[in-house]
Amino acid sequence: MELNWEFFWPQFLQACQETFLTVLGSFIFGTIIGLPLGIILVVTRPGHIMENKAVFTVLNTIINIVRSVPFIILLVAIIPITRLVTGTSIGVAAAIVPLSIFVGPYLARLIENSMLEVDKGVLETAYAMGATKFQIITKFILPEAIPSLILSFTTATIGLIGSTAAAGAVGAGGLGDLAITYGYQRFITIVIVITVVLLVVIVQLIQSLGNSWSRFVRRKRG
Repeated sequence: MELNWEFFWPQFLQACQETFLTVLGSFIFGTIIGLPLGIILVVTRPGHIMENKAVFTVLNTIINIVRSVPFIILLVAIIPITRLVTGTSIGVAAAIVPLSIFVGPYLARLIENSMLEVDKGVLETAYAMGATKFQIITKFILPEAIPSLILSFTTATIGLIGSTAAAGAVGAGGLGDLAITYGYQRFITIVIVITVVLLVVIVQLIQSLGNSWSRFVRRKRG
């Protein structure tokens, strides 16, 4: 089947806009979920400033369970919740719900790893200065972890882009939906090629920006 370019480009631009809004919305809500979870995972682990074995074990287990569920299965499994929140199970708004639930625990684990990279000497300095536990987290650990956190958020964003494309398989809109509807189902290979090339370019750009920003922060702090 031949592609009607005059019809395709408006659909392509709309798909790009839907993908951008989906990634942005999911990233914001995913961060709201993941950031506090990541912090709690770090400070409640054995030997840390707010050690709490029960909280750490329960939270760690929940995050592992959610992360072990493939996104496409999670997407379908929580359709009732998605409908309850957004009133629909298709479109950008509906895609943001499962994507946020998916990326939240993933981001929490990345944030945990970034914060654990902070040198223990920073904690000793904070204790020596008489900092409170809240101050240790906000004034010492998080600022020291910023370069690594930037890379973590970059990784999460790239993961979201891939998941957003996958969500297109069930009518979530965006570039994934465009590739499946106009490329795969209508056997128009050029649509798939254009979509893949664009996604590769976007991922490369985001990764490069994240790496550059992280290096800049490290040099500035050094």
